[in-house]
Amino acid sequence: MLYEIAEDLKGEILKYSEDYDIFIENHSAINIDSEKDNINFAKEEYNFGIGVRILNNNKMGFAYSSNIEDYKELAEKAFLNSKLNEMDENFSFALKSKYSSVKGLCDKKYDELEVDDLSEILKMSIDTVNDNGCEATSGGVSAYSLNSLVVNSNGVELENSSTSFSTHIAVNAESGGEKSTYYDSESLRTFNLNPIKLANDVCNLAKNSLGGIKTDTDDKTVVLDYHAASGLLGTFIGAFNGGNVLRGRSILADKLLQEIAPNNLSIYDDGTIDGALVSSNGDNEGISSQKTVLVENGILNGFIYDVYNSNKYNNSKLNLNKNSNVYDDNDPLKQLSTGNGFRSFSSIPNISTTNIVFDFKDLNDINEVKNGILAIDVLGAHTANPISGDFSVEINNPFLIENGEITKPIKKAMLSGNVFDLINQVKGLKSKIQQKGSFIIPQLVCENLRIVG
Repeated sequence: MLYEIAEDLKGEILKYSEDYDIFIENHSAINIDSEKDNINFAKEEYNFGIGVRILNNNKMGFAYSSNIEDYKELAEKAFLNSKLNEMDENFSFALKSKYSSVKGLCDKKYDELEVDDLSEILKMSIDTVNDNGCEATSGGVSAYSLNSLVVNSNGVELENSSTSFSTHIAVNAESGGEKSTYYDSESLRTFNLNPIKLANDVCNLAKNSLGGIKTDTDDKTVVLDYHAASGLLGTFIGAFNGGNVLRGRSILADKLLQEIAPNNLSIYDDGTIDGALVSSNGDNEGISSQKTVLVENGILNGFIYDVYNSNKYNNSKLNLNKNSNVYDDNDPLKQLSTGNGFRSFSSIPNISTTNIVFDFKDLNDINEVKNGILAIDVLGAHTANPISGDFSVEINNPFLIENGEITKPIKKAMLSGNVFDLINQVKGLKSKIQQKGSFIIPQLVCENLRIVG
């Protein structure tokens, strides 16, 4: 159906412009939520939308609709919109290329799922929480299916299909009038969720957080668990956004080929990993997914781009070189899109990461941590300064580490520092490699972070 709609639209668009881009999105979802012990919300939803972009004398026009009945009107709307916009030499559409073939992105079980199947998973979580003597405060299970197609005037035809499944649970544990809380989730491409293990793990951590001690204010070694690490790393990875670099909003803009991390660490943006949460055959502009080396052995190697910002980089360099009489049209350093242009049908593409992999050559043993703190999660990571990298966050469920052993829970603690300084001396801990959001990481070890008790 998506191809047929695209073909119909081409005829309408060619009345106004020979340069166009069509993005069609069709997705469905099942969501189940609970409050305390009660499953109180269930919803099945189906969404369809089309976005059309055209170029008219270097002016971009855009229009979208979620109504399948009136999609042929989008061509004229996009054309009229283009007349209102300014000329911009950086606008263009993706060129045709060979696409990645990433495995493990779809689970056919989705087509057979019903609301009752997800309700049963959530009920298993709640029952497990009750068996642990804890109180479930909220929970949920969701299943999601996405099918998209991008077609443009350069011959691009790229279809992406994927599924995702997730479950989460939040609990209270209580003893002697004292309460502690914890929340965790699991997300997979396949319908292999393990709600019982998740609920057991959440309850155990909540109960282990009871009876916390006070900690002093000092610079300490901190082990960042997966949630805490991914929360803080969001600020760091934003500095690799090519748009931020070009606008002077990245502290890394002038540090290309300089050391910014330990020499045993390489960092990749990799949209080609089989079964990973942010993998695809290509981005939403029609650029093939790829593995982009951001940091290699501690050295800053590059940034991520969409089509617009890669053009902007090249044109700014071209103009600079022309002005200095050293212009070379065959510049080998020409920047191409890295396959990081993503969007919904109702928006134009923006730069976004795929899977961010932290690859350490060597991992440290927790026995090397003599006096430190384990941070399970952090609250307030979104308040970190995106330019400077300064942060001050509250640690959720902190624990004391003594001579390599996790010994006692800590009542309350704040963590402050600078994310770029943190990365400059970060170490990987011998632990399971997990994906949380876009980050594929082990637990991280950071020395001399400020702990405020």
